Amino acid sequence: MNVYADLNYVVDTGTPPFQYVDWPEKEHEAQPPTYESHRCLIKDGRQKVAELALETYGFKFMKHNSRVDDFYDPNQVSKIYDDEVASLIKSELEASRVIVFDHTFRTVNEKVSSEKNTRAPVKAVHNDYTDRSARQRVQDLLSKNDADKVLKNRFAIVQTWRPINHPVISEPLAMCDGRTIPDSGFVPLQRRYKHRTAETYHISYDPKHNWYFFPEMTPEELIMFKVFDSRPGNNETAFSAHSAFDLASRNTDKPVRESVESRALVIF
Repeated sequence: MNVYADLNYVVDTGTPPFQYVDWPEKEHEAQPPTYESHRCLIKDGRQKVAELALETYGFKFMKHNSRVDDFYDPNQVSKIYDDEVASLIKSELEASRVIVFDHTFRTVNEKVSSEKNTRAPVKAVHNDYTDRSARQRVQDLLSKNDADKVLKNRFAIVQTWRPINHPVISEPLAMCDGRTIPDSGFVPLQRRYKHRTAETYHISYDPKHNWYFFPEMTPEELIMFKVFDSRPGNNETAFSAHSAFDLASRNTDKPVRESVESRALVIF
């Protein structure tokens, strides 16, 4: 099922954008990005599953039955899901070590969001790490000696995204073929927390972008995608881009999206 949908792309105004996260008393000082909406064709990725790969597209679709029965239980996530994600990524990339360091839960269900402290889907074309923030993340996670060693060699940050509790009908995730993303058009967005500053790339419109999504993904399916690779191989994709989007044809009687995205440091 191919669809047309509006995707929000950043506009480079010349003023560096920044926002405050979980810091309500500073929110009024933020300089949010400026976006413009573009109508884009988003193709049915289920028709290309066998072709998708991290090395080329920057993402792939996988079947995976998790042993977690309640993703909102932090004990199950840390004791079960961390190992599951690490094992999937390690096998896929033949890595020597994988450290799962973050899980973000998203929904537009206000009751669930209030009870479980989730975030809303991000409806803007972006990539979660820049060169600066990826290297900073290595330093945050490892001892100085270990970080120095890793930074001298190849490392990557890889994420997984999956529905939880029911299929995703609303606000699905669109993935951009990394080969169609040029080497320009990136606007760094600082995300300022009380104790650290993160940075993501928000991306300008390019008509060459090719977009895909996977209709009605179930909790037994996931997307794995690269958000940073310090030394991609020849003609290998360093990262993809992604965005949630509104699916005009969705059935409003169906449950709204609930999802978990997980982030991992990959050491080769």
